[in-house]
Amino acid sequence: MATKKSVGTLKEADLQGKRVFVRVDLNVPLDDSFNITDDNRIRAAVPTIKYLMGHGARVILASHLGRPKGVTPKYSLKPIVPRLSELLGVEVKMANDCIGEEVEKLIAETPEGGVVLLENVRFYKEEEKNDPGFAKKLASLADVYVNDAFGTAHRAHASTEGAAKYLKPAVAGFLMQKELDYLVGAVANPKKPFAAIVGGSKVSTKIGVIESLLGKVDLLLLGGGMIFTFYKAQGHCVGSSLVEEDKLDLATSLLEKAKSKGVSLLLPTDVVIADKFAADANTKIVPASNILDGWMGLDIGPDSIKTFSEALETTKTIIWNGPMGVFEFEKFAAGTDAIAKKLADLSGKGVTTIIGGGDSVAAVEKAGLADKMSHISTGGGASLELLEGKTLPGVLALDDA
Repeated sequence: MATKKSVGTLKEADLQGKRVFVRVDLNVPLDDSFNITDDNRIRAAVPTIKYLMGHGARVILASHLGRPKGVTPKYSLKPIVPRLSELLGVEVKMANDCIGEEVEKLIAETPEGGVVLLENVRFYKEEEKNDPGFAKKLASLADVYVNDAFGTAHRAHASTEGAAKYLKPAVAGFLMQKELDYLVGAVANPKKPFAAIVGGSKVSTKIGVIESLLGKVDLLLLGGGMIFTFYKAQGHCVGSSLVEEDKLDLATSLLEKAKSKGVSLLLPTDVVIADKFAADANTKIVPASNILDGWMGLDIGPDSIKTFSEALETTKTIIWNGPMGVFEFEKFAAGTDAIAKKLADLSGKGVTTIIGGGDSVAAVEKAGLADKMSHISTGGGASLELLEGKTLPGVLALDDA
């Protein structure tokens, strides 16, 4: 993908008094009382917004929240306003809609350096259909387009892709920029040796990533529930562990592909097994080839942790996507925690460590190690698609640098 123009190239002359439409990702989790339980995404949006405010722009923020069907009050962005105002140090004005005369009036009344938050763009079904008429209405609110919502960049929606066509310049925000620098940069041009750690419960959701990375990495470590499909393909007994029966041939062919490309592919040599899928299950540590009938593997074992950690010692770039076990249960979190600690430790020694979205991010945050990593991706699906080598519509729509 061509390098995209960054918001950092826009100066006072480009921004002063201009209306800037910024697609951000404020899709944060809320509890039943509409309190924000994790403000990560809001904090991630702050640098771009502050830059625009500091250059005298009138900032118009657009985001979705959840998957509403039409106007659904519980998916309103109103609960985001207090925290956003606090982080930006200005009183953010909330619009009751994302298009229309009332919104235009509110924007016209906004001073330079002021911020307006539009209501949930997904209250309109035209948003997800990328309807040109709706995209035009969004674009008509502004003079400049900035996309800083990496988490939805893999979706061609009206606010992420459509509106960019009607506004010039259309540029990437700082968060989008950082995501692309790290994720695209690492995959296209990594410091070698380059390792990927891929986990998660199913092979099927990670096929694309594994296949794409086999052409680029020197070392591939596999963990999580997907390993049992590989074990079964090798003729091991897997007890009642999760297996995708229809993916056995695929597992075999991935192992062969790794061999032919000279990639060192490591599967865990031992696993922690449980007699049921529960936090209080009875557990045993057994060799990977010896999972007992009626028992299921829920984490990688201590030997695997040691082997994996040693293998990572020599690397210069590491991408991690997907946990090593059912880390939500304390008894099966050791593998995932150990990998998180190892990456934090290597990061301190100058290794580039990239946590590629999804559950791995949650695991690293749970271990309190997020700030130790080189980069933590804010996008689940978007990171996966980039690692698979796909292009993202929300990025393609932006001006080339």
